[in-house]
Amino acid sequence: MIFWLWLCWGFSASTGQPDSELLARYLEEKLMADYSFAEQVARRVPRQTRFLQRLETRPRMSEFNVKSTIISRYAFTTVSCTMVNSGSEAREAVFEMQIPAAAFISNFTMSIGNKTYYGEVTGKEKKHGSEDKAKSRKPPSPTDGGEKGYETFKASIIIPRKMQANFLLHYEELLQRRLGKYEYTVSIRPQQLVGRLRVEVNILENSGIVSLEVPPLRNSKHKGNGKVEGDISPPPSTVIGHTKTLAKVTFSPNVVEQTRIARNGILGDFIVRYDVNRELSVGDVQILSGYFVHYFAPKDLPPLPKNVVFVLDSSASMVGTKLRQTKEALFTILQDLRPEDHFNIIGFSNRIKVWQQDRLVPVTPNNIRDAKKYIHNMSPTGGTNINGAVQTGAKLLNDYIAQNDIDARSVSLIIFLTDGRPTVGETQSSKILSNTKEAIRDKFCLFTIGIGNDVDYKLLERMALENCGMTRHFQEDEDAASQLKGFYDEIGTPLLSDIRIDYPKDNVEQVTQNFFPNYFNGSEIIIAGKLINRTSDSLHVEVTASNSKKYILLKTDVAIDLPSRNDIRGISGLEDGKGDQNYIERAWSYLTIKELLNSWLKSDDSQEKDYLMEKAKSMALTYNFVTPFTFLKMKEAGLHSEPPKEEYISPSTEGIGEKLQSLQGHKAPPGISRQQDKQRIKISKTSADGDPHFVIDFPSSKFSVCFNIDGEPGDILRLVSDHKESGVTVNGQLIGAPAPRNGHKKHRTYFSTITILSNKPERSYLEITPTRIVLDDGERLVLPCDRSATVQSSSLEVSTSANSNITVTIRDTISFVILIHHYKNPAPYQRDHLGFYISNSKGLSPDSHGLLGQFLNDEVKLLQESLNMSHQQAGQNNTEALKSNPTNTLKVKGRLVPVVWKQRRIYNGQQEVDCWFAKNNADKLIDGSYRDYLASHPFDTGTSFGMI
Repeated sequence: MIFWLWLCWGFSASTGQPDSELLARYLEEKLMADYSFAEQVARRVPRQTRFLQRLETRPRMSEFNVKSTIISRYAFTTVSCTMVNSGSEAREAVFEMQIPAAAFISNFTMSIGNKTYYGEVTGKEKKHGSEDKAKSRKPPSPTDGGEKGYETFKASIIIPRKMQANFLLHYEELLQRRLGKYEYTVSIRPQQLVGRLRVEVNILENSGIVSLEVPPLRNSKHKGNGKVEGDISPPPSTVIGHTKTLAKVTFSPNVVEQTRIARNGILGDFIVRYDVNRELSVGDVQILSGYFVHYFAPKDLPPLPKNVVFVLDSSASMVGTKLRQTKEALFTILQDLRPEDHFNIIGFSNRIKVWQQDRLVPVTPNNIRDAKKYIHNMSPTGGTNINGAVQTGAKLLNDYIAQNDIDARSVSLIIFLTDGRPTVGETQSSKILSNTKEAIRDKFCLFTIGIGNDVDYKLLERMALENCGMTRHFQEDEDAASQLKGFYDEIGTPLLSDIRIDYPKDNVEQVTQNFFPNYFNGSEIIIAGKLINRTSDSLHVEVTASNSKKYILLKTDVAIDLPSRNDIRGISGLEDGKGDQNYIERAWSYLTIKELLNSWLKSDDSQEKDYLMEKAKSMALTYNFVTPFTFLKMKEAGLHSEPPKEEYISPSTEGIGEKLQSLQGHKAPPGISRQQDKQRIKISKTSADGDPHFVIDFPSSKFSVCFNIDGEPGDILRLVSDHKESGVTVNGQLIGAPAPRNGHKKHRTYFSTITILSNKPERSYLEITPTRIVLDDGERLVLPCDRSATVQSSSLEVSTSANSNITVTIRDTISFVILIHHYKNPAPYQRDHLGFYISNSKGLSPDSHGLLGQFLNDEVKLLQESLNMSHQQAGQNNTEALKSNPTNTLKVKGRLVPVVWKQRRIYNGQQEVDCWFAKNNADKLIDGSYRDYLASHPFDTGTSFGMI
């Protein structure tokens, strides 16, 4: 008995079957899965006999099943296939499966009769001499390769007459987020109609599954896939069901439905797209059995400005469809550039033509129009000078960055597109790579695109890898223009730059890449590692990054050992299997091996390459992954062994519930320690909190004054008004609640929103509620109140302590603290609300006003009014004696204000303050009436005090 196995790159095309043979196969599958019956049919219909005889030349595929389990973006896929040889002599059966190039095969088994053959992952031996040199010119690719990122796995075995063979393939991959979606793809290309065909995809995402969709089958290379133009409905026989955190998608077309999709058994790619619910969060940290994985994908961030140079191949080989589609894509891309972006275009063949010499131009209607004209007039001619084109683009961008006062946090990049190999100028790949690296010097990123079959994909891949970019390879077909536009959409909206994610060094080890030059909208940053101290209760995480004019710092502590709140045992598709695999550990090993392969690909040092190869090989052997440095060696399991059972990998989900922790934040300058955060919360007694109750502290007089404002729900009270001098205004909006029973009030009021406005040195505002903070200084940023975070721009800093307080510092001389009041089980008269406290008022001018602001630079005197109507000044040390006197008076700006002694609770009710209380909505205490302090809207900075 003979069998063989190999792994090849690319796609093996399959020729279609004649219609008459299709009919014979349909009769065979639909009427009876037994060749004896088919032969009877053939005798009745002599014209079909020769087709049935031809059909006997290869075994029939009776079953083709794919089952996938996706847990937190990590996908385990099992493909099982049964082939039957109903002929009169032994036949060769070929099992062929396209898998994503980014996936790792983890197991393969095949059986026939009572014999089973299993694949053992074995390390490849390093070649020496001339053979090694020949191989080194074609290094294995650790990233996307083949047709549109697929590789073809093939296995062959000889099946004796009247017997069947079973094939079982396992592979794993970590799904990448692109354009805001995770996409899981299964290739369904059995190359013949199948009696029982089924695909089942199970998804578990404890963050919550959103925007789940199953588009029509994708098969751009082969026609007749049944897709109607504009059709977005799932393939026939698809069933979709999901709850908040679980989803199950099945696709099981019968033979008739398969025939309608494709006559040659090449149905296409079955795709499931989805995203997870992030709410206001920018990431998830998941911990299981000593390993962690951190998914970082912020939202609600304004885009960063771009400085982009498009370098486009216009050589003779681009003639026809390729250049036309490139132009179409560029027209759309130019239209999507933002007003703050700058750009230029370079066309290259054997000559290099720069659209705008020695500069990048801003995005204006006229410049976009002229750029489109330039692209429209590009004509294909000459050879391909890749080295010269990249050098020109790099020099243009370097000079622009050096000579212009560009935004420090703008993102600079080159987008390079070609369809061929270097034929003019420098043609040696190693020299082109070194020249490119020398020209760019880590100052910006290079993104490369290859079109067609003649492109040097390995060169483009390494050019991008060595210069912090990405690469894509597109076929020349009717969909290339949209694919080019789709790739630009992935990188066209940078949101953050210089992202660094840190964990305590004494708590973690073997952490994957934790610095990233850019984060693009719709993508995701993934970091994984091992825990050293597994007895610790939590893992501290800090994320620093830049966003436009802001520095961002995200900090949180993630619980390590919490009980699971979701018992998923018994759920179909997620049952515990023999493997009981730790999916987080698998994700860590997957990422680590990928990074080792990328480092190996980029390295030119032979010793370093050997070290990286051995390290990647060792880890691949540990986790049973087939990589460029390992291969499957088939071994016989022994006589009379059981055929392989379809034991689908069901990873362990122990503790998945509580261990999915969300992170959210934005940043402060580097160097702020956790101890400093606690020290910076210094709150004075001058405040407005509760119903609302106002407290004014007069330190020099050694007493405090308090008053109430009985406003109406919806009223907006001006608390601080210094718009003309310091440029600061604070407004608070009231929300209503029923009064307690037997109370003297009609209703209660609380602050539901605090708005802080500042217009110096530039305009910005903060809108704070008990659940979120909106910061807008020309670019909008949204922060949740349930995560600790800090944001700093040029003149404003916002620091949040989760579900506790927010500190706002303006130009280091003005500080406000907003307390967050949440009720777990609120009474009818309670509402979640805010308290406003002034921490530092040095930067406010003597002319500041508002219900609180008018007292910041004034002093008051305490008088005692006797029965003889005479007045005497009360000494500062006589305050205790005055407390019991029912008729005490404050002197404020020449006004006499009757007051009584009270105690007030402040700081979340944790402290009491003694104060002199002014009745009747602070009548005579404040300038004018409290209604003079009503603002027309939350962003009103005008002075509305009619008496002043």
